[in-house]
Amino acid sequence: MSDAVTVVTHRRPLEVAEALAILRRQATEAGVTLRFDAEESEKHGLTAGPGIEVGVDSTGDERLCLVLGGDGTILTALRRYVGTTVPVFAVNFGEVGFLATVDADATEEGIARALGGEFDTLALPALLTQTPEGARSAINDISVHRHAGKRVADLSYAIGPDEIGRVRCDGLVVSTPAGSTGYNLANGGPVMAWGVEGFVVSFIAPHSLTARTLVVAPGDTLTVHNRSRDEPAEVSVDGRPAYELAAGEAMEVAFADDRAVLAQMPDASFYHRLREKFGRLAS
Repeated sequence: MSDAVTVVTHRRPLEVAEALAILRRQATEAGVTLRFDAEESEKHGLTAGPGIEVGVDSTGDERLCLVLGGDGTILTALRRYVGTTVPVFAVNFGEVGFLATVDADATEEGIARALGGEFDTLALPALLTQTPEGARSAINDISVHRHAGKRVADLSYAIGPDEIGRVRCDGLVVSTPAGSTGYNLANGGPVMAWGVEGFVVSFIAPHSLTARTLVVAPGDTLTVHNRSRDEPAEVSVDGRPAYELAAGEAMEVAFADDRAVLAQMPDASFYHRLREKFGRLAS
């Protein structure tokens, strides 16, 4: 494993400019090389120099990925390192920052702890589905939506050979435990503590009195059929459009053996994080 630290930031570079300056200073003092891909290098106007590598893609041998951004940026980094042992340490520059290791007001201390390896790690499971472009991993969720302005979706769902139900709805969300506090929670689905094995299926605005959320065992595969006669549905991975599920077609979602590694503070817990992040939103 190299001594390099890959840096990933969100799309508003001015908001993280001060944090990036702190990171560069501390990395120089610690003798750590910072690695930026082509997009990050251009975003921040970086040039190569001592301790700075630019235009370099992730190789999976980094000691750490350090994120300056919100949950969307953190998810991007986690997906990049699924199946590796590279921990993702995130400083929250977004809104909720449920996946963040520290908040922005603790940037200097947080970066010092990141570079010094003073953190615990937690393996987060992923979901896996096949798209026309190949296999895709999701850290939070995979969702199926009706097209805006079109008819409601007509979706059936099965576990293995057994069809569980068929629901007319605006969509369906399949969530990991990490993603259960996102779209799934907004659907009225259950919060699953980190460390729980399995995934949850919930429905977006179901036109049914019997549509209920379902927690699926980790070894089972979920199949979702688009039962519409002519309306395609949109499939999103971690909130980003992935492809269209044509009328009559099906998709499979499975609990992935490959996992992403999230850094967290030694005294952190899922329940403390849940109270702090969602309690703050309610205040």
